[in-house]
Amino acid sequence: MNRHLRFSQFVLIAFFVLCSLPSEGQRTAAQSAPDRFAPLDNILQNAVDKGMTPGAVCIVGHNGIFVYRKAFGNRAVNPKPEPMTIDTVFDMASLTKIMATTGSIMRMVQLGQIKLNDPVSRYIPEFAQNGKEEVTIRQLLTHYSGLPATLEMRPAWTGLDEGYRHANTVKLVNPPGTTFLYSDVDFIVLGELVQKVSGVPLDQYAKTFIFEPLGMKTTQFLPPLEWLGRTAPTVVNEKTGEVVRAAVHDPTARAMGGVAGHAGLFSTVEDTAKFAQALLDGGSPIWSRAIVEKMTTPAQPPNLTVVRGLGWDIDSPFSSSRGELLPVGSFGHTGLTGTSLWIDPTTDSYIILLTNASNLKEGTVLALRTEIATAVASILKLNPPQEQKYRLSRITGYNEAAAAGRLIVTRNGRVLPGIDQLEVSDYEALRLPGVSRTRIGLLTNMTATDSLGHRTIDLLAHANGLHLGTIFAVDGDSTAGKDGPTGVAISYVGGKPEAQARPPADALRNVDLVVIDLLDMGTRFSSSTAVLGYFLEAAAKAGKPVVVLDRPNPLNGAYVQGPVSDAGHETPMNYWPLPLRHGLTVGELGKLFNGERSLNARLTVVPMKGWMRGDWFDSTSLMWTNPSPDLRSLEGAILFPAAGLLEGTNVSVGKGTDIPFRLVGAPWVHAVDLAGYLNARKVQGVRFVPVQFTPSSGVHARQQCGGVNILITDRETIDVAELGLELIAALRALYPKDFEIAHVSDALANQAVFGALQGGEDPHRIAEDWHDGLDRFMQVRAKYLIY
Repeated sequence: MNRHLRFSQFVLIAFFVLCSLPSEGQRTAAQSAPDRFAPLDNILQNAVDKGMTPGAVCIVGHNGIFVYRKAFGNRAVNPKPEPMTIDTVFDMASLTKIMATTGSIMRMVQLGQIKLNDPVSRYIPEFAQNGKEEVTIRQLLTHYSGLPATLEMRPAWTGLDEGYRHANTVKLVNPPGTTFLYSDVDFIVLGELVQKVSGVPLDQYAKTFIFEPLGMKTTQFLPPLEWLGRTAPTVVNEKTGEVVRAAVHDPTARAMGGVAGHAGLFSTVEDTAKFAQALLDGGSPIWSRAIVEKMTTPAQPPNLTVVRGLGWDIDSPFSSSRGELLPVGSFGHTGLTGTSLWIDPTTDSYIILLTNASNLKEGTVLALRTEIATAVASILKLNPPQEQKYRLSRITGYNEAAAAGRLIVTRNGRVLPGIDQLEVSDYEALRLPGVSRTRIGLLTNMTATDSLGHRTIDLLAHANGLHLGTIFAVDGDSTAGKDGPTGVAISYVGGKPEAQARPPADALRNVDLVVIDLLDMGTRFSSSTAVLGYFLEAAAKAGKPVVVLDRPNPLNGAYVQGPVSDAGHETPMNYWPLPLRHGLTVGELGKLFNGERSLNARLTVVPMKGWMRGDWFDSTSLMWTNPSPDLRSLEGAILFPAAGLLEGTNVSVGKGTDIPFRLVGAPWVHAVDLAGYLNARKVQGVRFVPVQFTPSSGVHARQQCGGVNILITDRETIDVAELGLELIAALRALYPKDFEIAHVSDALANQAVFGALQGGEDPHRIAEDWHDGLDRFMQVRAKYLIY
């Protein structure tokens, strides 16, 4: 509905209400809602009656207007009861983090004054103490910084500067970027960051640039004395009996003088509604729509399962305010005093619950928040409109790149690859007009079978109206030969020398059509990736059509990870700028190469049937066939992008053993030291076991190597690119004189990342810098997705 029309309707409704209901109490009752909100009334009144909270104020906004607005119970109970009113002022507790601190930080990001991936120490040099020099602003905002939850208060200290000093001297409790730990210290540091960059304290900055422009006249730190009578008390001092009122409840914020990035803000429900509506309206006049989108969509490390926006909660142990029916695409926050705000842009709605539950010794509103959100979603029938469903699916869908967004982890699917679909159609895609017997050149590898195990080679060789003239085999030896069962000539392609990976100049002279049926390993430097591109080039140049028979990406098509390779440095390991793990099927990859490189090949993709983007290979019901001699299992394929970065160096990756790509080591590696170093890094989804092994071939053949066996503990949370960087960084740190890091450059194909590794930067820090490039790739990739 047009916003101006909605506003006109609201004004008309408000006019009749005000004319007929002159008292404050009557206005509250009349504006609250029709009878359909009776269940919400009952939930809130029962909460008061059962002693969950002395009182509560709730507003529900939908499509730009209040559809529910009521106060219940008392705002104070001692020394005498005081009725709760709509204009009651509340200690917002941790809602300070989003309303004041996040809002201020994101305004600075919008103005270009700071960058999310900047280390905090760039602006607060004192923060670099105790190994925190690489902690970034993004990590503070998402609670993945590694900082402790709170500041020590013993021995006692007071003062804003003293609070900042304590925050800057704390030690990490986790490596940055590895573990979600909800931390007040994160936002204390962000509060100091606002002051350092702007030159004014957080409370002044937020008031000037957020609260006043939004018309939030009853929102500020350090509430004035005249607000005392309508401010809800928060806690009773058990020793003195003194009621804390109009003073911040949080002891750390109180010690800092009442102004801190994590707590200290006071506000009303109607002011909070103005803040929520501004976000739903796109952020004006404070933030751009792009900035609102950025701070309210997943920003945590993409392989980790506690989903946080920038400042905002999306799906975490603290998401009780979302209830059972609001989608994961919504966002919000809670506060310890009993406050909460939850916003759902897909249905243009928000729910605000402000209570003083902390005023009661046994007060709690955890369950109440869930009940209210669930009831509101049910009453308003909050189903996302069609135009918003794409936004929702990007966060919650099965094919989303974030591990926590996946609704299904494994399934028992029934997938029919492209060759099966071709058989069903009687090879229609291969029959050319005016050609009685199509001469076919087949680019393939040993994985090319239908769902019953029949080789594609045999099927094409014996199909009526087709003539299989040449087989181009990937991942074989370099000699020509013949296929035993069919007698068809075989030409082997692939390998690091580009001349070996490209088809010979006259290879397509005696074929009418090129068929490509091979399993791509989902990794940029897979041998089949560049070969696919080279054959598309050759077919386009020769004017021959190409048919790709699609197959599953064995690593699934949901996760996209790693730095995008540099453009302008084409090699068989870097045919086109791709991330290390691209999340594309071979058919989608062919479409992308053909479109983005303007090859103009006459390309047809025969799609699979039954494949979902989140399917690992073991969800497809297809038989595993080793795509190359060293890729012998799905586990090895999962670790191939990580361990494969070390191929070409003087480190064995287990070739010549029973478990290639699951072992990493060298004669000069001390197994226990390397395993201990890597396990201390808390690399997601894997553990490292110290081992000794002797490869029969490859690097360090017939030499005993110390190293690690990489055990997969959770494949959904592995970031293979970061795992690869962790291996490289560990070898560099422990064995700087032995490890030949220079040879990593070719496989990485990204000079910025390689330079950062050479310089000893933390792998988590390096990974943050490739997010922007990965986001740009995702936009390009989206154009070529088939499934």
